[in-house]
Amino acid sequence: MSTSLLIAIAVLVLIAVATLVGLRRRGLRATPPQLKTGSALPDFHAADEQGNPVRSTELHGAPAVILFVRGNWCPFCSRQVSNLTQHYRDIVDLGARLILITPKPLETTRRVAEFFKVEFDFWLDEHLTVTKQLGLLHEDGVPGDFNKEYGKDTVWPTALVVDAAGIIRFTELSREISDRPDPSVLLREVRKTLKT
Repeated sequence: MSTSLLIAIAVLVLIAVATLVGLRRRGLRATPPQLKTGSALPDFHAADEQGNPVRSTELHGAPAVILFVRGNWCPFCSRQVSNLTQHYRDIVDLGARLILITPKPLETTRRVAEFFKVEFDFWLDEHLTVTKQLGLLHEDGVPGDFNKEYGKDTVWPTALVVDAAGIIRFTELSREISDRPDPSVLLREVRKTLKT
């Protein structure tokens, strides 16, 4: 192999690596305008686990951590809930609510929460109405093996911290399907809302 060919291959590899690093730093999805930090959390409707209507404006009066999770079929979502249990008590002791919004009931996640003796609020967005309203739709995001039971579309994993007045103070969309915000970051952001 000639030296110039080796140099050309090395340059192409470096360009590919730099592109991937740049995409990871910027994130692969832009934050929807309706979820920008400093804006009011949009008014949306969902249902609790018993099927009772709930509304985002009900969260006013206390800070809230809101997680949009894909479903019990997603191992990354289940791991996220398991990781969050380590900081659950610190978050609720600050007076914050912890809301998990999902397109389908999170039976597996509920069992994880019960195992760790934590109480999350589960809100259901069965028809992806809230997901679409907030710009978080992940088309064809459900793996083929689960399409029959869960459909093809789902929510893009997202974490929000909202202050007591309903203002978004922190938004993080997962860069990839597998990553989630560190729970200690969410705790730090809740603490910040109490200082403003």
